[in-house]
Amino acid sequence: METLLAPQSFCPLFNPKTSSKTLIHPSLLPRSSNSLALTKPICSSIGKQLPQSTRQSFATPTSWFSHVHQGLAALAISLALNFCPLLPSGPALASEFDVLNDGPPKESYVVDDAGVLNRVTKSDLKRLLTDLESRKNLHINFITVRKLTSKADAFEYADQVLERWYPSVEEGNNKGIVVLVTSQKEGAVTGGPAFIQAVGDAILDATVSENLPVLATDEKYNEAVYSSAKRLVAAIDGLPDPGGPATKDNKRESNFKTREETDEKRGQFSLVVGGLLVIAFVVPMAQYYAYVSKK
Repeated sequence: METLLAPQSFCPLFNPKTSSKTLIHPSLLPRSSNSLALTKPICSSIGKQLPQSTRQSFATPTSWFSHVHQGLAALAISLALNFCPLLPSGPALASEFDVLNDGPPKESYVVDDAGVLNRVTKSDLKRLLTDLESRKNLHINFITVRKLTSKADAFEYADQVLERWYPSVEEGNNKGIVVLVTSQKEGAVTGGPAFIQAVGDAILDATVSENLPVLATDEKYNEAVYSSAKRLVAAIDGLPDPGGPATKDNKRESNFKTREETDEKRGQFSLVVGGLLVIAFVVPMAQYYAYVSKK
């Protein structure tokens, strides 16, 4: 870009010929040679003198800052997604704390947080426990959770649920809580005084030690819950105890061989090795003898 600076653009001082109003005495004016030099237009060649690399250097900081700004923005978004992932909505957010905060179920007797019970089991439980409540005025809630992080075992968590759902003794007097922890393969039964008295300590201990853990170990969660419900209801009604599941004999056979079996195998091995050695020596000698006899 060129800038033309003519004498007229400054003031009459630099153009004494054309200006009718002279502010300086003629004797003080420069000589003609100098005046001619002043009358010539002054050309600014700053644009021409700057090389192409110098021009690009002015645009480099802006471009570099733009790339850095975009990189920092992408890094911030990546960190936000990694450390603050989008949480799914719905039942997937449920946990042991949600069970405590949501309170007892209103339309059923089951809180299946672990998601291991099918519709048939839930329907059978609702029919069985509704009939029990209508006849004996005892309410039993069944809870399944995947794992426990706030309490050491299922018994502490069951007591916590009972206290949170039914804060007063009057509210929790006839209430029972059955908890099944699927990851730990254990369960617990607790309740108010009226519920404990109606069931009895023997059936409570048998349900906790037989029905819930044995069937949960085989991942038969539906059978574990429903068989426990039937056993508790039978005890409340004064019926004979249906009993728990048959325990499997987990005794494993030893993989170690007896001394007699070891000696027998050793004799067979020696016989086989001896036969192979005889063949390895006899066959080559026989072939060599046949080859020599032909000659």
